[in-house]
Amino acid sequence: MNKWNERFKSEKYVYGTAPNEFLEETQQKLQLSGEALAIAEGEGRNAVFLAEQGMKVTAWDYAPSGLEKTKKLAKARGTAVQTELMDLEEAQWEGDRWDEVVCIFGHFPEKLRRQTFLGIKEAVKPRGYFVAEVYSLCQLSYKSGGPKDSRFLYAPEEFWSVFSDWRIVHFFMGEVVRHEGELHNGLSHVIQFVGQKPEK
Repeated sequence: MNKWNERFKSEKYVYGTAPNEFLEETQQKLQLSGEALAIAEGEGRNAVFLAEQGMKVTAWDYAPSGLEKTKKLAKARGTAVQTELMDLEEAQWEGDRWDEVVCIFGHFPEKLRRQTFLGIKEAVKPRGYFVAEVYSLCQLSYKSGGPKDSRFLYAPEEFWSVFSDWRIVHFFMGEVVRHEGELHNGLSHVIQFVGQKPEK
């Protein structure tokens, strides 16, 4: 059973419809344009926000119900998002494809995280960006959202090891307050990453 598909079947947007605060701040700072990919995008709040900023956006998720809500939210906001049902285990990463790849609270086992990071590294265009906010290993004691299993939480060296040759625009590990729908609420421990792929 796909627990995410079940979770997203309700009418209510369980993570809300507003974009992630860090993504919003980053987008305002970088003023990115072009084509963006939002992975593990859930119900579409971040993809729709990027589309509202003028980007051509594709959302990947493993839950058909989440992708349907993404389309519904985009239509309500007067914009459009391309949606693709995607199991990251089977993702085919096209080289130099995206101006921006976004991962907001996308949590997977360690092997798949590395596989996904390596795919993103290939798929971002030269001078393009990878933007992420995810829960760190410290999040378990905060009880404000995220996986209850440490195997699905991130360590900072996972970013450093894969993206060591990129320009690190922003890196942060520490406490933030997040209020995102019903499931992300309160003081949280996150890792934030913004990296720019170098020219070839």
